[in-house]
Amino acid sequence: MAIWDRALSWPSLLLQVLLLAPCWAGAQCTRWSGKGTTPHLRSIFLGRCGEYIDLLQPQLRDKNCTAMWEAFQLALNKDPCSVLPSDYDRFIDLARHPIPRDKALIWENNQLLVVDYSEKSRRYMPLGDALFGKVVDFMSWCRQENGSGLDYQSCPVLEDCETNAMDSFWRRASTQYAKETSGVIHVMLNGSEPKGAYPAKGFLANYEIPNLQKDKVTRVEIWVMHDIGGPYLESCGEGTVKIMEDKLKEMGLQYRCTNDYLPVKLFMCVDHTTHPDCDFTS
Repeated sequence: MAIWDRALSWPSLLLQVLLLAPCWAGAQCTRWSGKGTTPHLRSIFLGRCGEYIDLLQPQLRDKNCTAMWEAFQLALNKDPCSVLPSDYDRFIDLARHPIPRDKALIWENNQLLVVDYSEKSRRYMPLGDALFGKVVDFMSWCRQENGSGLDYQSCPVLEDCETNAMDSFWRRASTQYAKETSGVIHVMLNGSEPKGAYPAKGFLANYEIPNLQKDKVTRVEIWVMHDIGGPYLESCGEGTVKIMEDKLKEMGLQYRCTNDYLPVKLFMCVDHTTHPDCDFTS
């Protein structure tokens, strides 16, 4: 019976060998759940930085892009699951700048809409349009585990470990961004998000709203946007939106909430001109 049991185990053993064979053969195998480091990370970083200070915000020409890269790179020398928000302090100190008054736009679960609507700071300046966010926006990065080079195959995300290189960066950058804002603060939420427009574990709830400076903020404008065609899951005064409203009250901040703020809704309808939600004749 023992010999027969061992024979039965051979198919499963053979399957494991076949699954592992590509890695043994030197093929590219992923360790983490997230995308690997963006190719040409340094070149893109420096290129974006140069464009920003030379063309987009020439008043920041005293910034040193090379020094910023070297400071940012300090986090790339650490194990991919041992990077703390404080590891980006030097970079933030070199790249930080005030956000134009009344131009702050913070958001949750609608990044592409925010990017398009802000139009490279012409309308508003969200974190991704500030220098310290622009240089790495939409990119990924991490060092190889137990290695010295960058990992181009995969990088850890929150599901893998909390102190990963990218989440720690955005925690630090989000905190700094909120502290730099002033005047009217605009918040764009997604009322069609199944997990809630203002998730308890989001960057907005944990790092941006709590770090708004009461003495610098005159009012918070909340825009609860819904996808064209819905679903209409949460609106002003409902669900997690009300949780945010209560938080602002607790902080002593004045606010106003609007469902489907018309200028943004019109912008969304550019790509849905025939949809009933975009029929404004009535």
